[in-house]
Amino acid sequence: MGTREKELEDVLLEEETVNQNEIVLFNDNVNTFDHVIETLISVCEHTPEQAEQCSLIVHYNGKCTVKTGEYTYLKPKCTKLLEAGLNAEIV
Repeated sequence: MGTREKELEDVLLEEETVNQNEIVLFNDNVNTFDHVIETLISVCEHTPEQAEQCSLIVHYNGKCTVKTGEYTYLKPKCTKLLEAGLNAEIV
């Protein structure tokens, strides 16, 4: 293996070891579809289509991953979801 290939392999391994967390949104009997969709658009930067799909998944499956990333990136987003009255957690 050449030096260049070894460097690329090291970079790929480094990228794989970055801890990825998820914000999981849970179903509730309080919030409307419109509120959930609008909140996902504004907080998680979803497209309207993504937000609608996530809201349907949450409704029918009880939960849905709505954002993935490093914990420090997700923490303020999860806080905003909670402040909006949604039930979410970082896993």
